Amino acid sequence: MEFLCNICGHPNRSSQQQMDRERPSCQHCGSNVRTRGLVHALAMELFGEPITLPEFPILKSMRALGMSDSHYYAEWLARRFDYRNTFFDRPPRFDITNPPQDELGKYDFLISSEVFEHVSPPVDAAFGNAFRLLKRAGFLLLTVPYTTDSPGSEHFPELHEFGVARIGERPVLVNRTASGQLQVFDDVVFHRGVSGESLEMREFSQTCLTASLHSAGFRDIRIYSEDYAPFGIVNANGWSLPIVAHKEPFSLDTEATREIVEQWCRHMKRLRQNFWFRVGDRLGLL
Repeated sequence: MEFLCNICGHPNRSSQQQMDRERPSCQHCGSNVRTRGLVHALAMELFGEPITLPEFPILKSMRALGMSDSHYYAEWLARRFDYRNTFFDRPPRFDITNPPQDELGKYDFLISSEVFEHVSPPVDAAFGNAFRLLKRAGFLLLTVPYTTDSPGSEHFPELHEFGVARIGERPVLVNRTASGQLQVFDDVVFHRGVSGESLEMREFSQTCLTASLHSAGFRDIRIYSEDYAPFGIVNANGWSLPIVAHKEPFSLDTEATREIVEQWCRHMKRLRQNFWFRVGDRLGLL
């Protein structure tokens, strides 16, 4: 199949079998189905059109926060918005379980890809903090692994004081609960991501995930389940898809609208200048 990568803007030719959620399938930037799907969802939420990231208008009045975002799209977002990417375990650090109080209500959108499955329990507190970080009409865009045919599970519901040790060839998690009970778990799972290897704290189900978002206060929740082949977004499965959760219906504010109009006017001016230059050249006036 042929597709245009909506992250770098380059054309690609790839086999359908290569369209794995995590396997790189853009021959230019290395993006995969998950990252392209996430950027596609962002374009649709902001502009209502399937446009590539290089085509995004520059809206520095819009403030955005990334949590362990991939460099595939983080660098582009920093050029387009007042955006910063953060990490849990290295600078620039950001802990969604304990966000700075002076940042509450400051963001137009948050992006979190493959993070909430690693947040220490209770995860509902982290979703609540995401809600509080957003402006009145802000939204959270996230991906997490989730299932549609199981109830999901919290691996360490009594996690309190814990550490990971290695016994032989296997890692184990040792936890002391709030009541002082000692627990040992030898079936721990780690995921490799942008920040290195992170401990899987839970396995979401679609039902419990949407329930947690509603409980946090989000009103409108949409799962981007549709393929979009022109951008190489072909989902092999019907789960672990991009999700958008709104506080209130989103609309561009006055400042962002002004920025778009100014860029459109500059673009039209350049088109007119180029047109008359070509006309003058053909008439021998230049």
